[in-house]
Amino acid sequence: MHSVNVELNADKSQQMSEPVITIGLMQQQDQSRWDNFVNTCSDATFFHKAGWKTVIERAFGHKTWFFYAESEGEIIGVLPLAQVKSAIFGHSLSALPFCVYGGVASHSAAAKIALTNKAQELAAELKAGHLELRNREPQNPDWISKDLYVTFRKEIDPDEEKNMLAIPRKQRAMVRKGIKENLVSEIDQNVDRFFFAYSSSVHNLGTPVFSKKYFQILKDVFKDDCEILTIVQGKEVIASVLSFYFKDEVLPYYGGGTSRARAVAGNDMMYWELMRRACARGYKIFDFGRSKRGTGAFDFKKNWGFEPQQLHYEYQLHASTELPENNPLNPRYQRFIQMWRRMPLPLANFIGPFIVKNLG
Repeated sequence: MHSVNVELNADKSQQMSEPVITIGLMQQQDQSRWDNFVNTCSDATFFHKAGWKTVIERAFGHKTWFFYAESEGEIIGVLPLAQVKSAIFGHSLSALPFCVYGGVASHSAAAKIALTNKAQELAAELKAGHLELRNREPQNPDWISKDLYVTFRKEIDPDEEKNMLAIPRKQRAMVRKGIKENLVSEIDQNVDRFFFAYSSSVHNLGTPVFSKKYFQILKDVFKDDCEILTIVQGKEVIASVLSFYFKDEVLPYYGGGTSRARAVAGNDMMYWELMRRACARGYKIFDFGRSKRGTGAFDFKKNWGFEPQQLHYEYQLHASTELPENNPLNPRYQRFIQMWRRMPLPLANFIGPFIVKNLG
């Protein structure tokens, strides 16, 4: 009996010595220490940065909750959440809409549990249809998951020529074609040329466009960590890409080419120039971003010698009985896509932002 008491007292003493974890809601004065944590946490991505709160609220008008776990005065975990509520596309709470990665970033198992529990409580309180966490690695194996998205990430060699030779032969020929066409890259300080190339490209794909204002907000909020590279032939804009820089990574995130891009290998040249410049600046990872299986973007990235890595998007149903299928592969959207392609570009650019803000 005495030994049992000793064990119970030891357990109680151990529990009492464990640091207490509290959950806080990020305020303006917390942003710098939030980002300090994100910059040092290997679980964290560019899409965990505090600036996304401003971007999502200003560009789309959605409500956000940026929760952090704190112990002994130090942030030990973060979870940025935003609500997208639409009569057409459903009601979700996710980490994070308009971003390819998300979920809880923390090295503490207790903090991950506490933040995930907080997200579930909020989803129930909001009567959201579902809660979604966009993880690179699985975190909640008992949740619903979809085998839909993959990401493409690869190391950049410090030697430019080795990077060129690492591109498979057929794709490398396209890059060399762009060079022979006298395509050159320029860094833009505003979004004008980028938006022209991007909006032309997504219109051809039958996809609603983001607003020009959204891209300007990205530039304003993330400053030098958000860069626009434009490919020109003489004075003609051929292609343009908006990229994020985070730690030792470069992430081309939004891009597109004009009607002439295909003929002169503009998109191929664009990504090569981004890789070449990132290599020269000492970046080590080229993150080609998310693609759906069975799409042209998926095939394009594989042609560059990148291998797909499964993304683990995890869902928990709340007010809904099933998940919405809000993606272009859904057959119900094919008619809409064809109609959108035929719509005049100025009209598509006007209407598009009102639609895409609710897709997330």
